[in-house]
Amino acid sequence: MHYRSKEITSRPPARAMLKATGLTDEDLDKPLIGIANTWTEVTPCNFHLRRLAQKVKEGIRARGGTPIEFNTIAVSDGITMGTQGMRGSLVSREVIADSIELMVESHLFDGLVAIVGCDKTIPGAAMAMARVDLPSVLFYGGSIAPGQWRGKSVTIQDVFEAVGAHNAGTMADDDLTSLENRACPGAGACGGQFTANTMAMAFSVMGLSPIGLSEVPALDPRKDHAAFRCGEIVMKNLQENRSARHFLTPLAFRNAIVAVCATGGSTNAVLHLLALAREANVELPIEMFDQIAAEVPLIADLKPFGRYMATDLEREGGVALVARKLFAAGMLADAPNVIGRTLKEEADDVKERPDQDVILNVNKPLKSRGAFAILKGDLAPEGCVLKLSGKDIQRFEGPARVFDTEQDVFTACQDGKIAAGDVVVIRYMGPKGAPGMPEMLAVTAALVGAGLGDKVALLTDGRFSGATHGLCIGHIAPEAHVGGPIAMIQDGDRITIDVPSRTLNVDANLDRRRLQWKAPAPRFERGVFGKYIREVGSAATGASTQPF
Repeated sequence: MHYRSKEITSRPPARAMLKATGLTDEDLDKPLIGIANTWTEVTPCNFHLRRLAQKVKEGIRARGGTPIEFNTIAVSDGITMGTQGMRGSLVSREVIADSIELMVESHLFDGLVAIVGCDKTIPGAAMAMARVDLPSVLFYGGSIAPGQWRGKSVTIQDVFEAVGAHNAGTMADDDLTSLENRACPGAGACGGQFTANTMAMAFSVMGLSPIGLSEVPALDPRKDHAAFRCGEIVMKNLQENRSARHFLTPLAFRNAIVAVCATGGSTNAVLHLLALAREANVELPIEMFDQIAAEVPLIADLKPFGRYMATDLEREGGVALVARKLFAAGMLADAPNVIGRTLKEEADDVKERPDQDVILNVNKPLKSRGAFAILKGDLAPEGCVLKLSGKDIQRFEGPARVFDTEQDVFTACQDGKIAAGDVVVIRYMGPKGAPGMPEMLAVTAALVGAGLGDKVALLTDGRFSGATHGLCIGHIAPEAHVGGPIAMIQDGDRITIDVPSRTLNVDANLDRRRLQWKAPAPRFERGVFGKYIREVGSAATGASTQPF
């Protein structure tokens, strides 16, 4: 078999330089496999990935390859949440994809393993894999173990909501500190069906990530063996000439959306799957998410809606068990998985305990439809994403409370100036406006902490964390920065959210106001944010910088 890396390793200057890194003639005669490691000390989600990379290398060497590790960046959503730094999160997805592509194409690697942890490293690496289209494995570092506080399991979501309770005067300083000290007991990604675990599940169902291996928790002793297996798997796919786009089919995207809907996954999956589809040249209209969510019931009792953590799901059978339930109802189609077996083969082999109640049967679901919907209307001609809470809210109508910054909402909530029945609007938070669509977990958590979580609606052209719950609508498109209708809303306008009709409308003459509206200057002209503002597209197409 001809390997791309031979173009480099057949050149004496290149061989001389690579030998200076410790490689031998024997190493350089083998296929070179890039390991894109998103290890960093800035977040627990990725803190342990350096150790896993060593095990991946062992697996590659065992099957006749030479691993070469390189790093890329990671921006922590949880750490930057509620600060100006949060606008870098979605931007980092593009930088991660660009940097992996650049390294792989420049050094002509023959295959790729990407080791990922936090929210944007997962889709960013998948986007790069679609671009380079080599034999690839996306290996997720796994979920954090749940924290234990006063007899119950807790996650970072509980800390954000405790801040809201503390601001409302219902939680003492010592209690907040005690919870903070126990919520995150070690390495791993945030522990509910938040964005990281949602995307990890989606890519396992799609086939790009090895089902049963990625979901092993971060610090579980089995994780080292899972990493070793990923090294073996990339070599097998190299030998059999199966590249990333072999798995990234229209059917695989549909399967991923089904799994996200069935498990109450993060609305960020809409953005990331739309963006990945552009990279893979797969047609994926935003309306498909709504069509699937309307058909697929919620069967996973996972946080932020439910009781259980990602570690509980893995213990009971993980992604394979979710797939088994969905296959039984005819909601999934069989497709190949990078591990070398099909999705249905993995689902058929999973063992289920008779008394487990983490994943329910489709005929006895928690809810009759998936946990989000796509709305359109006066306020969102291109569409928006409604995140439904655990309660079935079919309609909400109320006066608009309009804010141009997240901090203004947070302050208003602290000061008791948001009332039950309000429709809170946060604008100029879109891909171009913020830039980078900051997540609003600090705001939603403050509302929950103040007892308003199911009493107000929240609208934004920005995003929501996977840990958010309540009646929240994000990704409103077109965004305010480009003159979308959300820019024309005024305090007191009557806004109506109608879930059955999938509409988001306002009782106001927006066209008349548009005559007085002036486009704001971009927040950045230069640097990475300036580039992003110029290149990024609508949230309705994934906030992608890639033309279709």
